[in-house]
Amino acid sequence: MTDNRKEGLEDRLKRLGSELSERRKEDPKYAADEARAAENRKGYQVAVKLSSEFVAAIIVGALLGYLLDHFAGTGPWGMIVLLLLGFCAGVLNVLRSAGMVAAPHPADRPGKGSRNKSDGA
Repeated sequence: MTDNRKEGLEDRLKRLGSELSERRKEDPKYAADEARAAENRKGYQVAVKLSSEFVAAIIVGALLGYLLDHFAGTGPWGMIVLLLLGFCAGVLNVLRSAGMVAAPHPADRPGKGSRNKSDGA
């Protein structure tokens, strides 16, 4: 008896779910709400991406500075300098990802364009 009742509830749940989805498709307010929610999700994704790139650059700079100080015995100066460089790299990465600063041209990158310049000379 419990199996029949469970199957009946599952069938009813499926039927109600399909009816609800059909009514949502017909409702223009639901479509507008769904579009706004999708836009918000996209904005959150971009915000998380940009903030993680920024924080990662600072952490890498601090870690490299700490390692430099530990192995070279440079005191706090390695940490200070590389932390600031990490901060600057993080800001530059965020600006590039946001489209505020253009990425360097491939010919301007080291190793790519230097071979062509030396061949012509």
